[in-house]
Amino acid sequence: MSGPLAGLKVIEMQGIGPVPLAGQLLADLGADVVLITRASGPADPTDINNRGKRSIALNLKAPGGIEVARTLITRADVLMEGFRPGVMERLGLGPDDCPRSLVYARMTGWGQEGPLSQTAGHDINYLGLTGFLNATGRAGDVPTPPINIAADYGGGTMFLLFGILAALYERQNSGEGQVVDAAMVDGAAALMGLVHSFIARGQWSEQREANLLDGGAPFYRTYECADGRFIAVGPLEPQFFAELVRLADLPGDHVTTQMDTGRWPERRDDYARVFSRKTRDEWAAIFDGTDACATPVLSWSEAPRHPHLAARGTFISTEGVTQSAPAPRFSRSQPETPKTPAAPGGDGEAILSETGYGAAEIAALRDAGVLA
Repeated sequence: MSGPLAGLKVIEMQGIGPVPLAGQLLADLGADVVLITRASGPADPTDINNRGKRSIALNLKAPGGIEVARTLITRADVLMEGFRPGVMERLGLGPDDCPRSLVYARMTGWGQEGPLSQTAGHDINYLGLTGFLNATGRAGDVPTPPINIAADYGGGTMFLLFGILAALYERQNSGEGQVVDAAMVDGAAALMGLVHSFIARGQWSEQREANLLDGGAPFYRTYECADGRFIAVGPLEPQFFAELVRLADLPGDHVTTQMDTGRWPERRDDYARVFSRKTRDEWAAIFDGTDACATPVLSWSEAPRHPHLAARGTFISTEGVTQSAPAPRFSRSQPETPKTPAAPGGDGEAILSETGYGAAEIAALRDAGVLA
């Protein structure tokens, strides 16, 4: 493996959502991520979150299964799990059952403690409780969930990784690992620091589509074009807004009254009429290469073909499956091109062999139903 995390050993307990993405991103940057699955199966090139990982299928309920898992964990730097609080302890794989040097990363929606810690939830619930969801969507309409990016992946995966890397850094001084309690509800709240500043200054309304960054500003929203497709307009700074006004042939006096919120509703309607006069791609050509901060709203299938994303190689294709390239990028420790996801359980014998198990022991584990 190559990349800045080469040499880092990670155990990932099979789950859904934020933990698989965290494992993918660590593997993308060179970490040796071993996924402990419940069962073996065929390889699936569309299982993007499991690319670059190795996989072993263990029956943790079979006699000896927990012992094998503990052996693998003992050799790791990091363990990641996304079960409800207490599940790993009941298995005998809780933090107290693991080496003191292990960074034990726990990912949940509500956190390890609190009245809701044992209840189910999803991205939409965590956003709803933190105030995030109430701010999304059109005025007079229902709040619109921003798919599952904000809490699952922004507040979940990214804060899980942040906690892991912070704990690894601290371990260099203390020599000890620790538990990372990453909760999507905490991460989603942390992402709203700027909005909390606006609220504290009296600069944010609780009404949707009435604020600078929620589509309320006529210069920060999307507009439908003549062909039914859309343009994203976002020149917040005065000099960039002036460029939009010039290129879109908007009234010149708008430059001096950009932040007059009383005029925003009328101007949203005026701008909508202006942008409806040309197709999306006609507007894209007008704004291309300028500082007007206006770009086409592309579909999933269009995005990889955009000249800028194509030039950077933002997307790659593996076995015909389009997916993101590893991110971020590094000047020296450039990661390899991600490998196709391995078959669940397909690396079991190799993983056990390098851990110190002999051929006879591996065969016995298979016969006992521990190794699928």
